[in-house]
Amino acid sequence: MSWRDIRRKIRKGMADILEIPGEVALDLPKIILVGNVQVIIENHRGIVEYTDTLVRVLVESGEVAVHGQDLSLRNIMQDEICVEGVIKGVSFN
Repeated sequence: MSWRDIRRKIRKGMADILEIPGEVALDLPKIILVGNVQVIIENHRGIVEYTDTLVRVLVESGEVAVHGQDLSLRNIMQDEICVEGVIKGVSFN
């Protein structure tokens, strides 16, 4: 077991004890899908790729890819990105 795995286990245990949401304690992304027109990704690390059919966002555990048509970035903040357009799918890599 690596040091990273041990740290994650300790964080998860503390989050459970203190009743802290997992996305806060474990640096997990929080993804909110509003119909098929908007995706909000919280707790991101930046944008990897942006086209009108694909937006790839870096998160702690890898990447989140938003596939669709006419995609645009509505807003980009330090901890939140909002993607709008016709959302066809969201995948984790």
